[in-house]
Amino acid sequence: MSVRGIGLDLVAVARIQRLLAHHGSRALERLLTDGERDYCLKMAAPARHVAARVAAKEAVYKALQGSEDARGIGWREIEVVRDPDGRPEVRLSGGAARRLAALQATQVLLSLTHTDDLAAAVALVV
Repeated sequence: MSVRGIGLDLVAVARIQRLLAHHGSRALERLLTDGERDYCLKMAAPARHVAARVAAKEAVYKALQGSEDARGIGWREIEVVRDPDGRPEVRLSGGAARRLAALQATQVLLSLTHTDDLAAAVALVV
């Protein structure tokens, strides 16, 4: 397995709480897929889970960088889903999927964590 890209991101949960307070569902629709929104809104502390997904999308975006086309990857072209065991997985579409293919890679490995204050993600393109 050869690593084609790596990305790391850290997001303050308070920043996401402010974003949601000011922009509400409009922000969620811009940043998250329908499935991600449904998942986050079912949680006791939705902002923590939104922050983790924003960190994941940024980490994946950074891992896919390296071409002019990669700069056009949209928020909703990177989706965080859960596998049957509950682990986070990444589904790519549009420009993100094309960039993965251009890197001759087959998947993005993802690790997420969050506390009351911070959410972090690491992504490896392999």
